[in-house]
Amino acid sequence: MPHSRTLLIIDDCVEDREVYRQYLSKDPHQSYRILETDSAEEGLLLCQKDACDLILLDLQLPQMDGWEFLDELRQQSPNLPVIILTGYGSEAIAVQAMKKGARDYLAKAHLRPNILQLTVRNTIERSRLQKQLRQSQERQRLIAMMSLRIRQSLELEQILQTAVMEVQMLLGCDYAAIYQFTGNGSDRQQNSQQFCDRSKSDRQSSIVCEAKFRSCCGEQPNLLATETNLEIPIILKNCDRIEQFSWGFLLIHHCSQKRDWQIEEIEMLHEVSVQLALAIQQAELLKKTRVALEEEQKLNAFKSKIVATVSHEYRTPLATILAAASTLKQHGKRLDITKKEHFLQLIENKCRHMSNLIDDILCLDRANRKQIEFESVLIELMPFFATLIQEHQESTSGKCELNLKFSGNLTNFHGDRRMLEQIFDNLISNAIKYSPDGGQIEIALMGKEDEVIFSFQDEGIGIPKEEQETIFQSFHRGSNVDTIPGTGLGLAIAKTQIELHKGKVSLWSELEQGTKITVILPKRIST
Repeated sequence: MPHSRTLLIIDDCVEDREVYRQYLSKDPHQSYRILETDSAEEGLLLCQKDACDLILLDLQLPQMDGWEFLDELRQQSPNLPVIILTGYGSEAIAVQAMKKGARDYLAKAHLRPNILQLTVRNTIERSRLQKQLRQSQERQRLIAMMSLRIRQSLELEQILQTAVMEVQMLLGCDYAAIYQFTGNGSDRQQNSQQFCDRSKSDRQSSIVCEAKFRSCCGEQPNLLATETNLEIPIILKNCDRIEQFSWGFLLIHHCSQKRDWQIEEIEMLHEVSVQLALAIQQAELLKKTRVALEEEQKLNAFKSKIVATVSHEYRTPLATILAAASTLKQHGKRLDITKKEHFLQLIENKCRHMSNLIDDILCLDRANRKQIEFESVLIELMPFFATLIQEHQESTSGKCELNLKFSGNLTNFHGDRRMLEQIFDNLISNAIKYSPDGGQIEIALMGKEDEVIFSFQDEGIGIPKEEQETIFQSFHRGSNVDTIPGTGLGLAIAKTQIELHKGKVSLWSELEQGTKITVILPKRIST
């Protein structure tokens, strides 16, 4: 049998009230708790003190009659159902009762137990269904308003902050927060049931970020372990596949007093979490689109730089090659061997320059696409640098003096020999190239327990301070290089290869005083 309902009988006739009680007490389908009074004024007070499910009302009452009572009740409790019971029934009175808000009308003269029982049960049930409908409509209205506010922004941080504020205000709770799970698919459960089955310690360990409106508890480290929390999973659909995963959860906490969360509140939050999940997916999709667009823009800019650089850098060497080849073709028979070798050497040098340029561009392209192969081997640094210095010393024509210094523990160093040759060759070549007046070039290696520090310092033209932050970017060169040849790729390639070695590079430079580049590389790259 359904739980007991509370009825209020307002009738100035004691005998009639007794009849109603007897009839209702014999209802096999419903039990009732009955309140009664003989005046409309007291009936209004009882409605305020006690939650009634239905009122049985007589129209003929002393002082305030039934019509006045209905008018007052509509102001006080507009949705409380009323059944009119009167001994002076007529069709006109029935119509007026309905206009006043009564749910039904019964004439006392024709009243029978089964009629009263059925009418009361049906009226209470209709009232219950109408209440549910109103609540559902109100819930949908609130959810629609919240969804509109949440989805006004496409920025994830703003979406989360708005959602938390809306939920906190909607429920009047002390604390509301959104938590996101860390990790890959292993930490992201497939559905809400699996989310609920996870231990609280597991969920706490997987929290990566929090957005909150306000905290009533201050710094409360065990907030997630509180049993009175309301936790609603935020389930996202995988865009590429059918399955779902738990992105995180919405946490609601109330600490000012014990609070029993109502089913309607929980259902509403589940609907909010659906809208929040859609907003999160839209924000993440927008972020991915922006990243893809930025990458595309960078790639297009890189391609444009390559075309411009190749066009510029190839024009002069090709002109030189063409002139030398034309001279050999037209006047080769009359040229002595020294002249011929000069022109052939010129052609070879220019072709090598163009080949190196292509190699640099291809190397940078492979690095950007992360397609560079890395082979770590043991390298003896002292003979490695001694050979490198000797090769460059011969190319300086005596203008620059290269000094090599070793200190500390340089043993047990591992790296990719081919990349390291290219890195240090670039740095030494730059030190020589950008020291047109010559001078000292100090190359120092200092070994530590787990790393080696390499420094390259020249006395050249230096780099303007405002350009030092971009000097390691592709196709960037100092504005003071004048006619010194170069493509702006050497330092970009060196930086990429240093990072592949899990190392770091830094720069100090002063105009007309020189430049110092410091490279720190681990002795062995951890896998």
